[in-house]
Amino acid sequence: MTVLDDAPGEPTDARGRVAELHGIRAQALAGPSEKATAAQHAKGKLTARERIELLLDPESFREVEQLRRHRATGFGLEAKKPYTDGVITGWGTVEGRTVFVYAHDFRIFGGALGEAHATKIHKIMDMAIAAGAPLVSLNDGAGARIQEGVSALAGYGGIFQRNTKASGVIPQISVMLGPCAGGAAYSPALTDFVFMVRDTSQMFITGPDVVKAVTGEEITQNGLGGADVHAETSGVCHFAYDDEETCLAEVRYLLSLLPQNNRENPPRAESEDPADRRSDVLLDLVPADGNRPYDMAKVIEEIVDDGEYLEVHERWARNIICALARLDGRVVGIVANQPQALAGVLDIEASEKAARFVQMCDAFNIPILTLLDVPGFLPGVDQEHGGIIRHGAKLLYAYCNATVPRISLILRKAYGGAYIVMDSQSIGADLTYAWPTNEIAVMGAEGAANVIFRRQIADAEDPEATRARMVKEYKAELMHPYYAAERGLVDDVIDPAETREVLISSLAMLHTKHADLPSRKHGNPPQ
Repeated sequence: MTVLDDAPGEPTDARGRVAELHGIRAQALAGPSEKATAAQHAKGKLTARERIELLLDPESFREVEQLRRHRATGFGLEAKKPYTDGVITGWGTVEGRTVFVYAHDFRIFGGALGEAHATKIHKIMDMAIAAGAPLVSLNDGAGARIQEGVSALAGYGGIFQRNTKASGVIPQISVMLGPCAGGAAYSPALTDFVFMVRDTSQMFITGPDVVKAVTGEEITQNGLGGADVHAETSGVCHFAYDDEETCLAEVRYLLSLLPQNNRENPPRAESEDPADRRSDVLLDLVPADGNRPYDMAKVIEEIVDDGEYLEVHERWARNIICALARLDGRVVGIVANQPQALAGVLDIEASEKAARFVQMCDAFNIPILTLLDVPGFLPGVDQEHGGIIRHGAKLLYAYCNATVPRISLILRKAYGGAYIVMDSQSIGADLTYAWPTNEIAVMGAEGAANVIFRRQIADAEDPEATRARMVKEYKAELMHPYYAAERGLVDDVIDPAETREVLISSLAMLHTKHADLPSRKHGNPPQ
C-alpha cells in the first residue's frame, strides 16, 4: 500500500492520528500560554475553563467546537489562529440536570467577539433552546473584535435575537466576570438574571474615556459600571459577590430553584421542616401599630422552609423584597413590602423590580406569594414626573397577566391603589388571606377622617378632640379587621402562627391550576 501526499513526520495510521488528536486537544485545553494564564490570575480572575469547572458538576462538561478557528485575514490575524477562537462552549450538568454554557476566554484576543466566536455562541444558544435547558454565559470579553469589522457586530445581533427568542422559554443567566462594554452589554440585559463580581467586572455602554470626552466628567470603570453601582443604583445587576467562587456557587443555587424550561415545574425538594410548624414568634414580630417599622425579611424567614431564601435585587429598591424560597419543598416566588425602607411604599423602582420578578415567576411556573404591608404609592413631584403612573402600571399588568397560582396575605396596612396593585383579589389572586392586624382601606384613618369630616372638625369647639373621635369612628366602621372578609374581598382571616400551614395547604391545592390567556400575538405592556 502506498501512502500518497503525506508530509514528512505526518502520522499514517489510526493510532498516529489519535495521538495527533490528543496533542491538538491538549493544546486547546492549555490555552495560549502559561504567561497569559498567569496574567489572568494576577487580576484576581479565573480562566474560562476553571470557571466552567466550578459551575458544573465534576467531569460533566462536554465541549462543542473546541477546534474551531477563525478564518479572518488582515491586521495580522492570519498568523494568529488559536483553537476555540476565544470562547468555550458546551453543556454539562448542575445537580444532575443539563445546563448549557459559554465562557469567554480573555487570554485569547481579550475575549473579543469575532465571526467564528459568535457562530459558536449562536450554535450553543440554539442547542439550549432546542433541548429546553438553561443557558449560562460567563462573560469576560473586550467587545467586538475590531479587526473583523462589521462581521463582529453582526455576531452580536445574532446573540440578541436568540436571547429574545429564548426569553420566557428557558432560564438565561449572565455572569459578569470581566469587562462588558458597548453593545455587548445588551445581551445580559435581555437575560433573566445578571450576576457580577466586585472590582473585576464592569458593564457600561460608553466607557470612562468617552464620558470624559463628551461630558467632561471623570470617573473610574468601577464607579461608572461596577458591581455595586449596578446592584444598588441602576438595578442592572441582580446579584453581586466578592469573588468568583462564591458567585458561581450562587448561580448553582439559583439553577436549583428554576425549572429546565417553561414546560416544566421547578424541582421539588424533600423538606424536613414540618408543614404544620407553628410560628408563634410572628405574633410579636409584626407590631399592631401601623406606624412602627419591622423587618419583613424576618417574617419570610419564619414562614419558608428552614428560613432559607434567595433574594433577587437585594440592594436595589429596598422598599420591596423579591425572593425565591421553598414551602414544603415547592419553589415559590415571594413579593413583599419592606416597612424598614420608605415605610414599604411603592415607588418607580420598586414597581419595576417587582413587575419583572412577577413576569419571571409566571414564565417559569413558579407560584407567587405576595405579603402586603403597603401604605400607598410614594408621593412627590419627582415620582409623578418620573412616570409613577406607567411604572406602577407595569406591576399591575404583570400580576393581571400571571396565570400561575397566586396567593396574597395582608399582614397590616393595605391602602389605596397600592393595595389593588399588590395582587388583590379583584385583579385575580386565587386566594387572599389576612392577619387580624390588617387594615384595608382607601387611605389611613387620619387622612380619611380629615377628608370626610373636614367641616365638622373645623366647626367644632375642640377640633383635635373631634378629629380623634372621628378617626376612631372611621376605624370602627370601615377599617376593622373583618370588614373586607365580610364582603368577600378576603377569603379568611388567619392566626399568624398558622400562616405556614395555611400557605402550604393552599399551594398544594393550587398546584394543578390551569388558566389560559386570551388568544393574541402578545400584549402591549406599559413601558
